[in-house]
Amino acid sequence: MCRNIRTLHNFEPHATSAEVEAAALQCVRKISGATKPSKANEEAFNRAVHEIADATEHLLDSLVTHAPAKDREDEAAKARARSAVRFGSP
Repeated sequence: MCRNIRTLHNFEPHATSAEVEAAALQCVRKISGATKPSKANEEAFNRAVHEIADATEHLLDSLVTHAPAKDREDEAAKARARSAVRFGSP
């Protein structure tokens, strides 16, 4: 599950709230071992996702870098090229 968490820092445009929320959801799923919580645990699960998303937003806002921001399209193209080499072209 955690392979779906992507680097969110130092990209242009900045990470969206949806991307931060998705990363937080993956984190909570990995830690809890459940992709969907039971009714009894749903509130705690959702609260954890929200709290981790908030902490992630604060972290991203406070990180400082001197490197130029990465372009999302360029990074996606590099990932596709690595995947083609690793798994073969479709």
